[in-house]
Amino acid sequence: MIDVALLGIIRRWHLRDQISLREIAKRLGISRNTVRRYLRSETVEPAYADRRSASALDVYTFKLSAWLKTESTKSRKQKRSLKQMHADLCALGFEGSYDRVAAFARQWKVDQLDRVNAASKGTPLIRFSSFKFYNAVVTILYSLFPSSQL
Repeated sequence: MIDVALLGIIRRWHLRDQISLREIAKRLGISRNTVRRYLRSETVEPAYADRRSASALDVYTFKLSAWLKTESTKSRKQKRSLKQMHADLCALGFEGSYDRVAAFARQWKVDQLDRVNAASKGTPLIRFSSFKFYNAVVTILYSLFPSSQL
């Protein structure tokens, strides 16, 4: 299956850079017929259904984001580790693995860096999908719990 990024590369090389089908196939290591088929198709990008599966961490996203924000202002020796945060989440009823918490923290840090970089350059944020997801989670949490419990 060809992905959207590869389809964009094929179209850009052929339409804008005027590279032959044979050369594109050679560079990408795919069949010439595959390149021809995707160039002849009328679809700009493959249509996939939006997939959104619930995560065990969804309920605790707002709490974990607040903890990460608080911990980011502390010095290295004063910070809680992610393992400690995972243990605290488990005490609150979280049944997921440490890996999910660590993956969320990595993504949270990338999003924070993007916001800082975008603010310093005066450009809009690029990662809209994670921002929309965060807003959706916050909206759900506010509807489920009174603000005093968060």
